[in-house]
Amino acid sequence: MDTEGTQDAQHTAAPPPSGERRPDPAVPRPAAPSAPPRPTAPPAVPPAPPATAPAGSQPPLLTWLRTPRPAAAPGIWTYGHRPRAEKEPERVPLRQLISGAVISFLCGWLLWSLLWNGYLGPYWYWPLQLLRPDSWAAARTPGDHTAYLILSNAYYGLWILGIALFFGRLGRWPELARRVLGPLRRARDRAPAARPEPGADPAQWPELRAHGAPDAADRLTAEARAGAMNDVDVARIRRAWASVRSGAHSLASFTDAVLRHGAAACAHPSGQRDLARRTAPHDLLAHQVRIGTAADHPRNPYRHRGSGCALEPRVLGTSLLAVGPAGSGKTTRLVRPVVEAMCLQALAGQCAVIAVGPAGAALGGDDAFDVVVRIGRPDPECDLDLYGGTTDPDEAAGILAEALVGDLAAQLPGGDSRRAATALAQLLGPFRAAHGRFPAVGELRELLDGAPGAVAALRAALEAAGDHTLLRELDARARQAERPGDVGLLLADRIALLDRPAFAAFFDPTGATRQVSLRSLDHPLRVRIELPERGHAEASRILARLVLAQFTECAVARSDRSLFACLVLDEAAHTITAEALRGLQRLRSANAGAVLTLRSLDDVPESLRSALLGSVGCRMAFAGVTPWDGAPFAEVWGKEWVETRDVTDRQIIAHGAGMKAFHLVRQLVTGKAATSKAITVRTVERERWSASDLANALPAGHAVLSVTTVEGEHAPPVLIDLRA
Repeated sequence: MDTEGTQDAQHTAAPPPSGERRPDPAVPRPAAPSAPPRPTAPPAVPPAPPATAPAGSQPPLLTWLRTPRPAAAPGIWTYGHRPRAEKEPERVPLRQLISGAVISFLCGWLLWSLLWNGYLGPYWYWPLQLLRPDSWAAARTPGDHTAYLILSNAYYGLWILGIALFFGRLGRWPELARRVLGPLRRARDRAPAARPEPGADPAQWPELRAHGAPDAADRLTAEARAGAMNDVDVARIRRAWASVRSGAHSLASFTDAVLRHGAAACAHPSGQRDLARRTAPHDLLAHQVRIGTAADHPRNPYRHRGSGCALEPRVLGTSLLAVGPAGSGKTTRLVRPVVEAMCLQALAGQCAVIAVGPAGAALGGDDAFDVVVRIGRPDPECDLDLYGGTTDPDEAAGILAEALVGDLAAQLPGGDSRRAATALAQLLGPFRAAHGRFPAVGELRELLDGAPGAVAALRAALEAAGDHTLLRELDARARQAERPGDVGLLLADRIALLDRPAFAAFFDPTGATRQVSLRSLDHPLRVRIELPERGHAEASRILARLVLAQFTECAVARSDRSLFACLVLDEAAHTITAEALRGLQRLRSANAGAVLTLRSLDDVPESLRSALLGSVGCRMAFAGVTPWDGAPFAEVWGKEWVETRDVTDRQIIAHGAGMKAFHLVRQLVTGKAATSKAITVRTVERERWSASDLANALPAGHAVLSVTTVEGEHAPPVLIDLRA
């Protein structure tokens, strides 16, 4: 159980000089059978929300576990959520409620005063005279006098109650009480409730007790009460227990691991149990990260207003596209929280994350990742596999062709990169057969250029091996190279962008460097890749397309899809191709998703913009987008039926001299002519968010987000305050 979901990943490593096996730090290793190192201080627990119990009443982790998470629409933060009605009830202004309540109270008081003082006659007193004997009024005995007082007061009370009910309903006293006293009642309800029964208390681990692991449940309960457990531990152990219930692991091994290690059982191969620093609220039980709060705006659905907005694998599995100018908050308020959430879920054994961005992007500290690949930096600690860890030449050729010329596919013969993939396969297959590996960047460039020495050496190696089939492939490549407009020259020019001194230590397929392969997405990896955007902009785009192509291919090809695989590509300019869109569409069924950010849709070919918005299930437009960027969003979000009111003012014509004088005095006092209003109510179809609204009506620090789950449930676009 200590290696739950953390089997060794495929990688290439250089053998140590001494000949002994050396662990590869580029890939998380399984935890040792012995107890993992325990921290000297208790691990951090999730910060308590503002409405939790005061400090000292119970550990914050127990409050976090016992907080309800009701079912809600996609994109709503469910931690402590209070569901609202689908439609907004008609609300009377508070000032009108107060004035109406005061007037109705005064009217009721006036009526009672008139009755009590007899101004309305004695008739209201007749029912009492009919109910009691006349002798009680003049009775001298204590018993009869007491009965008289009781009956009289009861009669008066019935009248007072009837008057209060009548005028209270007339003055809307109940609605005023709900409006004024509602916040106080909600604050009282947020106070800590009574501790639930052990059978229903999640802090008691009832599922373990019900299925034969009471000892493990007792140990975990004690750890939670002592403050030695955090939310990552809870999520990780729940994940391990799910594997026991599915039959992947035995109950005995799980119980033994928990009894020996407590909250540190089934640890991540890195040994980490939390991140050093969190920048966003996370709920690992619901797999959510909160990115903002839905604004109280009339365009937002009523049930979303004031609710937290969150993202989770259930919606990220349909992929997310975010568009906004520089400085709008895409990285700090969207990418960073999502990467942080995926890293926490990876520590819980639930996710594998690949974060890609330019050097210096705030995607998280180095300690939040297992591997940091800094392409173009001197003395690299880790390398990137150019061929995605595959041994199939055709697959490697397709991935590499997409990276090199995918953005130019429309200009190639046939309108796609298939001819480029064929040309690469005609070289990669023979080279791998001759050398047992794929060519390095410099070797591939020479072969694409048709260098006589490189081609002759490869031909001699194939002839020595007697592989005539691959010799025919090499001959075919030579014949095609002689034709005008051969794609090999374009491929050679593109691969030359990676054959630079800054990249000399990278993309080495000989095994001399430690390489990261995206074939390891079935393990809880946390990888950050820094692209050399400064000074190597075109090479950076090639590498971004390479990682995107490898991710879509490897995520779909996984045999074990129990882990959610997430690619976060910060600044995906010039990476969207027709093949990339087809890959994004396949991710939904492979328990994987991608988060892509763009400064403008102009960075995407015009023919692919509508297809891009249709391929992703989550769309986000940040404040500052231009109208021509907002137009595709407005089109894909569609229209809705809304009720509009047209108010027409018609001047009142006075016919008599008295009315004319009255209207003249009224106009002198109010400054307005006497008019009457005519209100016309209509139902019309209107865009949910028009291009003009997105460009001009979004406040700074806000964005409009629509989400769709992998099951097909969707939520309309919601205006979010990312600073709340």
